[in-house]
Amino acid sequence: MTANNSSARVASIDILRGIIMLLMTVDHVRETFYLSHQVSDPMDAASTPPALFFTRLAAHFCAPLFVFLTGLAAWLYAHPPGGPRSATGFLLKRGALLLFLELVVINFAWSGQWPGPVLYLQVMWAIGLSMIALALLHRLPLRWLAALGALIVAGHNALPTLAQLAASFGAGFEPGGAGHMLWTVLEQRGYLASDGAVKVRISYPLLAWIGVILLGYAAGPLYSRTMAPQRRVRVLLAAGAAAPALLLVLRTFNIYGEALPWAQGTDTLHSAMSFLNFTKYPPSLDFLLLTLGAGMLVLAWLEPQPRAIPAPAAAWRRACAVFGGAPLFYYLLHLYALLALQRIASALQGTGSGRYEFNAVWQLWLASALLAALLYLPTRWFGRYKRSSGNAWLKYF
Repeated sequence: MTANNSSARVASIDILRGIIMLLMTVDHVRETFYLSHQVSDPMDAASTPPALFFTRLAAHFCAPLFVFLTGLAAWLYAHPPGGPRSATGFLLKRGALLLFLELVVINFAWSGQWPGPVLYLQVMWAIGLSMIALALLHRLPLRWLAALGALIVAGHNALPTLAQLAASFGAGFEPGGAGHMLWTVLEQRGYLASDGAVKVRISYPLLAWIGVILLGYAAGPLYSRTMAPQRRVRVLLAAGAAAPALLLVLRTFNIYGEALPWAQGTDTLHSAMSFLNFTKYPPSLDFLLLTLGAGMLVLAWLEPQPRAIPAPAAAWRRACAVFGGAPLFYYLLHLYALLALQRIASALQGTGSGRYEFNAVWQLWLASALLAALLYLPTRWFGRYKRSSGNAWLKYF
């Protein structure tokens, strides 16, 4: 996506997207090599070791910010320097591609077989359907999209209460019925199909993610050619400050926005863990205020500076931009690398069908850094090839 000309990319967006991909790598290494130490959603703050809790908490920023940036990038695609163009076809095709990848390529990467006993509809499913929803809605006025996105993000936490109220009047969603299936897709994590040789499970309920992608699209004009950088930073800082301020009020008094109230723990650390313990599936309002608010502050911090950036920081930004410039390629590549590494490690361990497991959280971070370093050059090559080859189909990656 471009900001000022057909070849330049918005560096801060690529850098933030790259940071997201690196944090995601840590979480996926956890799910591959630390599977015996499962975490719930929300996490159990009393029994989850702090190192594991905060490792998982870091990964919470990935999906909301990636979906938000997907919406923002869609606005940039629809508003190139040559004048506005329709993004409908692009969004529909890329959304359909992500659904295909989720069902076939990604499910195989996680289990090593296809079809496995369960088809999991996870983040790519949610992003793909959100893009399709955006394709149908993006021609509406931006203020309408912003209002609709905010209404979904802020209001979907009230839906379970409304569903319970409806059930009290005999309007509940019976398992297997159309209403129950729609509720499962939109708001309630669970099985879409629980019978048969292959089961289908919704891991990412959809509704809140549509709200996030709409907010991202509505934020697109911040990166238009006519927006002064200083004004963009002010808006980002204001949004980044308002979100945690609202979160602090809502969460401190357990008013609204999170189904699990926080409580005093055995010490200050565990009290903080309880306070920060939010629901991801579906993402609660408090979850999104924390993650999107932090993302706005990071985008402001990443804005190009008039003064020179220290060499280590500049190198770090360039490395993150590499991963952020080819995120789908890196996503697929790292999943298959993890599948191969787990198979190799298990074989070397001689456990037969057993899994190789790490025994400390620090190993997750070290292994993630090594994996990212291993995949850096292939990702950089693909990113450069995608932008220089002229092959139209590569834009969908």
